[in-house]
Amino acid sequence: MPGEKSRGEIGEIRTQLNALSASGSRPEAAAAKKELFKKVINCMTIGIDMSSLFMLVMTAGMSNAEDVVLKKMLYLFICTYAQSNPDLTLLTINLLNKDCKDQDPTIRGLALRSLCSLRVANLIEYIVSPVSLALQDRNPYVRRTAVLGVLKIYNLDAAAVRNAGMLEDLHDMLQKDPDAQVVANCMSVLLETGSGQSLVTRALVISLLNRIKEFSEWAQCQVLEFATHYRPSDEQEVYDFMNVLDDRLSHSNSAVVMATVKMFLHYTLSMPATHQQVLERIKDPLMTLLSRDHFETAYAVLCHFHLIAQRAPIIFSQIYTTFYCRINEPSYIKHLKLDILAAIADETNAYDIATELTEYVNDIDEKLARKAIRTVGRIALEVQDVPGLVERLLGFLDIGKDFVTAETIVQVKDLARKYPDIAEVCVGSISNISLEDVEEPEARAAFIWILGEHGQGIQDAPYLLEACAQGFANEEDQVQLALLSAAMKLFFKRPPECQQLLGVTLAAASAESSQDVHDRALLYYRSAFVTVGMLVYAFAL
Repeated sequence: MPGEKSRGEIGEIRTQLNALSASGSRPEAAAAKKELFKKVINCMTIGIDMSSLFMLVMTAGMSNAEDVVLKKMLYLFICTYAQSNPDLTLLTINLLNKDCKDQDPTIRGLALRSLCSLRVANLIEYIVSPVSLALQDRNPYVRRTAVLGVLKIYNLDAAAVRNAGMLEDLHDMLQKDPDAQVVANCMSVLLETGSGQSLVTRALVISLLNRIKEFSEWAQCQVLEFATHYRPSDEQEVYDFMNVLDDRLSHSNSAVVMATVKMFLHYTLSMPATHQQVLERIKDPLMTLLSRDHFETAYAVLCHFHLIAQRAPIIFSQIYTTFYCRINEPSYIKHLKLDILAAIADETNAYDIATELTEYVNDIDEKLARKAIRTVGRIALEVQDVPGLVERLLGFLDIGKDFVTAETIVQVKDLARKYPDIAEVCVGSISNISLEDVEEPEARAAFIWILGEHGQGIQDAPYLLEACAQGFANEEDQVQLALLSAAMKLFFKRPPECQQLLGVTLAAASAESSQDVHDRALLYYRSAFVTVGMLVYAFAL
């Protein structure tokens, strides 16, 4: 049994730990302890609870205190089981505090990191003092560890950090510490604790931006994020900042480039002319990132392109072919590219874009094909004066796939609603389609709307709707509502042919359990009753 096996392993390890603890700190015992500690760590990683060995591990590890590798494994064991054994963890505080004063900075940093990782609220009072001293340590590694330790203490007891004045110490280190990584850690902790935004000053931002090349790539992103919280006093200051950071746009790391782009756009939002120039300036760096073979990066860049294209589509109107889909791209990239193509389409490129999208309609990915049809319909709605767009859309009806036909009908309905002058062309193309062949509820509702709105040009419109009305109870709500409206409209255009259609539809809708359908049927019935009655009375006079 697995439980019996784990108990057997723990018992074996317990016996070996007892034997090694008695052997003291002899060199040959240190190697055996390392191997045994590795076995303990391995059991921990596979989920075996080794907390019952807490005191034995402590005793065995402390006897070889000068061995760094053994000390690392001992600290890992302590941090793992500190929360489940808070009373026993208290016994390790003296060991950790002693190591925080060791001559070796590696030992000091390791002990400090372990001390801050205990995550036991009752021990905060023993942790605050070593961390405060470590913030002033001469070694940058220890200071970096201490700064991050402040955040760990803050998450357990924010009041203890404030009372000890640690946040003020971090602010001073942010401005004066010579080590760039210490400064980056201070900035990250201050932002995480919500204290960073109120400390942003002109002098601090200038100091950080002038040192930005000293920071790691991650830290550069932190600096740029930190600087966005500062409001420049005038336009000249904005130009100075952008001149300092201009070379960051050509950085090899995509995150740095994106953070710089964000800062440029943020600083120039209130300067329309400069903002437009910034949009032009960031185009080439983003295009460079897009050319890389990392799809995750490409998606983030394309999201920026999409935002920019919505603000200033003319910037990309001449390079629209860049956003054509490639066969090896994942679907989320292709869908985003279609959104960008729709945003940048204008009179000069709309037809070429629609031609490219026509190829995607035959793609094996149904979602992409639907998206392509919707994109062509969107372009046709927004760019009216380009010849051939409507024909491209109507050509999808000849492909013969049910979902393509359904999606096209929905887009044709939108076109006919917005541009009544092209309704005749649209109606002529769909007049040969049978309503029975359209199964999707949204497409059926769109087809029925066309029959009701433009039924005077479709000879069989009343009879198509009448056949649909016979199965009224089997239709979705949106189809039933569309059928009610279509029957009412067509009745006033072709009364003799639609009298039976209207009667059947109103009777079926009145018996529906859907409140919306039922109420609309009563509304139409009363409206038709009053209107027809008034007409009869008028003719009688």
